[in-house]
Amino acid sequence: MNKVHVKTGDTVVILSGKDKGKTGKVLQVSPKEGKVIVEGCNMVTKHVKPRKMGQPGGIIKAEGAMYACKVQIVDPKTGKGVRTGSKVTDKGSRIRVTKGNNASGEEV
Repeated sequence: MNKVHVKTGDTVVILSGKDKGKTGKVLQVSPKEGKVIVEGCNMVTKHVKPRKMGQPGGIIKAEGAMYACKVQIVDPKTGKGVRTGSKVTDKGSRIRVTKGNNASGEEV
């Protein structure tokens, strides 16, 4: 089983590529491939065939998948991309916390 450091619904910043610096919400995560789909980033054109009678076909723009290593979770306090780690609380549950020099060290 492959692990990915982001979850669906996280706000992330793009680290490299044509959309470098953009932020967006994670729409879908594919741990098997190690890829994520970010809202409004890595837009690709798709040629769509009409499936039913009367339904239009054509060229549409949609979000494409990108490798999860190219995104970083945004710290809610500072608004910058940070690395994350896990911490066990007093109750025994595991939470994600920010790591690094410029991180707030709080729950993500």
